[in-house]
Amino acid sequence: MFDKVFFYAGLSGWLVGSTLVTAGMCQERNEASGISTKTAQRVVRVAAVSFVPVKFDLAGNADRLERWFREAKRGGARLAVGPEGALEGYVVNEIIAGEEPAEKMKGVAVSIDGPLIQRFQRLAEELEMCLAFGFAERIKGDVFNCAVFIDHEGKICGRYHKMQLAEGYHPSWWFNRLGQQSRAFDTPLGRCGFMICNDRWNPQLARIPVLDGAQFLVIPAMGSRSKSQDEAVLSRGRENQVPVVEANVGVTLIVDNNRIAAVDRREEGITFGEITVPVGKVQVEERDRVEQVFLRLRAERMQRRYAATMQKLSRNKNQGTEKKQ
Repeated sequence: MFDKVFFYAGLSGWLVGSTLVTAGMCQERNEASGISTKTAQRVVRVAAVSFVPVKFDLAGNADRLERWFREAKRGGARLAVGPEGALEGYVVNEIIAGEEPAEKMKGVAVSIDGPLIQRFQRLAEELEMCLAFGFAERIKGDVFNCAVFIDHEGKICGRYHKMQLAEGYHPSWWFNRLGQQSRAFDTPLGRCGFMICNDRWNPQLARIPVLDGAQFLVIPAMGSRSKSQDEAVLSRGRENQVPVVEANVGVTLIVDNNRIAAVDRREEGITFGEITVPVGKVQVEERDRVEQVFLRLRAERMQRRYAATMQKLSRNKNQGTEKKQ
């Protein structure tokens, strides 16, 4: 059962079983935003899950993700994080390359209020554990690379749409839309912010949710497994003085107290660790300024990356034709 936080004159703490454990509490009001927050520095056991989802296999991937989450519960985690594209298998690259038709995305993109996400809401409630993972979210005729956070009672606390794509972006890509905003959200463990995979390379995309009060960051990913990606995740934590939990396929990593507290490079497995959730602060004006700077620069970056992607695909296609000849 989750710790219950108590606030009353002269004493603060949270209840573990029948024992009241004291903790440093802070109540502050940000003058620019008018937002008051009560926060407690606490230590939370977390789990980062790595597995390789099968392309376009919703049912099979959902079963595997559930098994890993149950294993995380057995390991004592209060938060378990799964990778990017955990349900559909992150299939946009195959569609962009022309290896699969874009229409096929319609069969694996799911709505946030649909039965598959509801299944994981029920699981979170059953396990009394917070769950976070990535999936392709369908919103009317568009699809977004999404991350969702579900609390221990099965409530959706927050979701996020990926804001920076390694492959670039084209307005015709209904199957791979860009997110437009990053916001932190309240959870039983503290205020959380998301990044997804390629976002982690951009310091602004970590800074925005922290300026919105995020006390820890969560990164579902399916990308680089290099040591430089480890350094990028560590840097995002150090720059913002917050812990980070990354579930990247082939790299599960936990940053705490400005160091890599746990890391593993298995494709299939769980990394357990503890994060120390600090006091958060909301700075609305600076959040909006940083976000607007990012959005102004993003348009040109995404065009440049799109051009590079198309050139690479054309080059690979020509090389393939030459080999056949």
